[in-house]
Amino acid sequence: AQAEKAGHRSVVMAASRLELNLVRLLCRCEAMAAEKRDPDEWRLEKYVGALEDMLQALKAQASKPASEVINEYSRKVDFLKGMLQAEKLTSSSEKALANQFLAPGRVPTTARERVPATKTVHLQSRARYTGEMRNELLGTVGPLPGSCPSMCGVSRVTGPRLVDEKQSAAELDLVLQRHQNLQEKLAEEMLGLARSLKTNTLAAQSVIKKDNQTLSHSLRMADQNLEKLKTESERLEQHTQKSVNWLLWAMLIIVCFIFISMILFIRIMPKLK
Repeated sequence: AQAEKAGHRSVVMAASRLELNLVRLLCRCEAMAAEKRDPDEWRLEKYVGALEDMLQALKAQASKPASEVINEYSRKVDFLKGMLQAEKLTSSSEKALANQFLAPGRVPTTARERVPATKTVHLQSRARYTGEMRNELLGTVGPLPGSCPSMCGVSRVTGPRLVDEKQSAAELDLVLQRHQNLQEKLAEEMLGLARSLKTNTLAAQSVIKKDNQTLSHSLRMADQNLEKLKTESERLEQHTQKSVNWLLWAMLIIVCFIFISMILFIRIMPKLK
């Protein structure tokens, strides 16, 4: 009993240590995602891959956390993975669209957090992609060569003519509205597909259930017919044996009767002179 308790305690400690390492690495990844990173930064992607491996190992543990905790860890890891995939897209509109489909964590990773870090990262990335879309629409670029140092960091409007600020804002609102309409349309299509899939699944289940009932009834009828066939076969065999026995006895009786009759006939009738 002591050995079993010690083994159980070691399993719990291993699971707790694995979960503690996962939480630490998750906090580190959330902090790196909130910071401004270079395009060539590769550590965050490697860390997220390690998080996936640790999460799979935690799910395989015998003494693992509750399902709600596991789902929250999976939600945050999927968010970080989706954020990295969105950053690899070329167009800012595609990045913004992919970012809106991401689902950040609902619960803070540590007790010191008031708001989940992934939610903060989600808002920051959304603002950044919206700013990039605005810059693309307005056609802004960096400082022109030969400009004074005091003008560094100030964007200049290029093109054959200056774009009116109100018109640009209206175009930006129009693009954002199109993206929103596209999202609503995609959501409606996905909802319709889900409903259609559910209806088809229920119909298929009903058909399969009826087929199973028909097959079960057919099997029962086949078993009953087989039992009846065996019974009738046995009765027929017994009847055949009885018929043969009676016929044999009848023939023996007839032969004996004829034999006795012949003897009596010979003795009774006078001999011919």
